[in-house]
Amino acid sequence: MKYLFALVVAFFLVVGNAPSVRAQDEVTFLIPAPTKVVMDKLLPAFEAKTGYKVKVTYGTSMGTRDQMAKGDPFDVPVMRAPYDAALASGNVIPSSGTKIASFVAGVGVRKGAPKPDISTPEAVKRMLLEAKSVTYSDPAAGTVGVLTQEMFEKLGITEQMKAKSTIVPNSGPSQASVASGDKELCLAYVSDMRNPGVDVVGPLPSEVANTDDLIGFVSSHATNPKAAKALLDFLSSPEAAPFYKEGGMKPGH
Repeated sequence: MKYLFALVVAFFLVVGNAPSVRAQDEVTFLIPAPTKVVMDKLLPAFEAKTGYKVKVTYGTSMGTRDQMAKGDPFDVPVMRAPYDAALASGNVIPSSGTKIASFVAGVGVRKGAPKPDISTPEAVKRMLLEAKSVTYSDPAAGTVGVLTQEMFEKLGITEQMKAKSTIVPNSGPSQASVASGDKELCLAYVSDMRNPGVDVVGPLPSEVANTDDLIGFVSSHATNPKAAKALLDFLSSPEAAPFYKEGGMKPGH
């Protein structure tokens, strides 16, 4: 009877500790959604290498900063600048900030359509001025819209682009309108252009369109700081670089 009792106690101890064991082996991860295609390949590689499991949540480019500022519980959040509020909140360890990769803005045309020259700032300016219509994401919702309007300003064509530009909530409708032939050009992150009806012309020159850097942090409330750091180190390593390049992003390393 004593032996049976001991077995029952041992069983409940194991079952009771299972969630905490799982928590120690799991890393919660927050990152902007345009990285999804890359992360779908990169995170399994990390899991296979380390044995840690990653529970990923995809947010918006700007929303991830707000989530961390208000204290949403993620072990490794990835944000784009400026993230002063997140740092001031105490929810991340400032010294852990690591550049993992950068979004690169590019141009999309309808599948099969001629691809314009975008090799120089002058060529980009000519393309935009000659285009009948252009569409891109709302700057209030996504940073690629901010980069697009900054590019118009740099090229001195802000006023000329107003009449021919259509601003949409995100790059999905932007790409769909180009795929259908309703719009001529879409401006979006290269990594986010996944509509089969859209051909990616390529990334815009760095002289006219800045890259959008993604900075990862270890949360000050991480359940397993060692696992969180391991994920951040892997995402910023040379080993991860080919995944970013394949997905239309610029590696941070």
